[in-house]
Amino acid sequence: MGGLIQLQPPGPRLPAWLRKHRTHFESVHHLKTELRRLNLHTVCESARCPNMHECFHRGAATFMILGNLCTRGCGFCSVPKSRRPGGLDPKEPENVAGMAAAMRLRYVVITSVNRDDLPDGGSRHFAQTVREVRSALSSARVEVLTPDFCGDPDAVARVLDAEPHVFNHNMETVARLYKRVRPQANYRQSLDVLRFAKRYRPEALTKSGAMVGLGERPAEIEELLRDLREAGADVVTLGQYLQPARRNLPVAEFVAPEQFDAYREYGLSIGFKMLFSGPLVRSSYMADVVSEQACRT
Repeated sequence: MGGLIQLQPPGPRLPAWLRKHRTHFESVHHLKTELRRLNLHTVCESARCPNMHECFHRGAATFMILGNLCTRGCGFCSVPKSRRPGGLDPKEPENVAGMAAAMRLRYVVITSVNRDDLPDGGSRHFAQTVREVRSALSSARVEVLTPDFCGDPDAVARVLDAEPHVFNHNMETVARLYKRVRPQANYRQSLDVLRFAKRYRPEALTKSGAMVGLGERPAEIEELLRDLREAGADVVTLGQYLQPARRNLPVAEFVAPEQFDAYREYGLSIGFKMLFSGPLVRSSYMADVVSEQACRT
């Protein structure tokens, strides 16, 4: 029998809609073993995603490249931090492609830590990984979930030149909370990254995501959605923030499913192709289904 996932350290009791049982232990163990063998990482593990067992069982994983150490200290994130993460693994792009091919993936999501220590933010390595995956799996669709590259349009263009099908850059939260949630990022800069991506490669689906439950107000989420639509985003994901470790920001509120429904309706009313909104939604959760549905509209 599966045990209940510890989604949050001891504190306010999780509402029923956030309790999720983990199963499929054999699938998870097998995939983790293969990832370690190739020195690969997934954001599923590093960010302690509550959907990991489900996704691993269905053969889905979000590869996290540029290592497993991030140069930023976002308040919501449990990925390990370091100002000196070290060099890049030159075999990583090839190994990601090999793993994706072994898994026979039809849809591949590639994300990364922030690497502000690198002159190009790691964008060349990112682009090479996309090219390797596209070469190994010519029929698969590829989604990238990139950092902001410190707002450098050349770095964004470099990744887009590798021709991912979906370009994703997360806003994470509303403008008012940036200094607390993303102290080394800039709200307008992240919008500019998405705006540039849509103008530079309009045929790619442009996507972003945010968390709720950090102390934002519904009107601020609606403002964020309007800003994203103006910047050219086609798809948005909204999910409940869950404190991954004691050192991370506490949850301010468990948002009711009805409010997620309201956000979805509002987003669709202002022109998004798809607004995937729900308590356990994450940026890459069911990314293949979200992309497919968005392309139909």
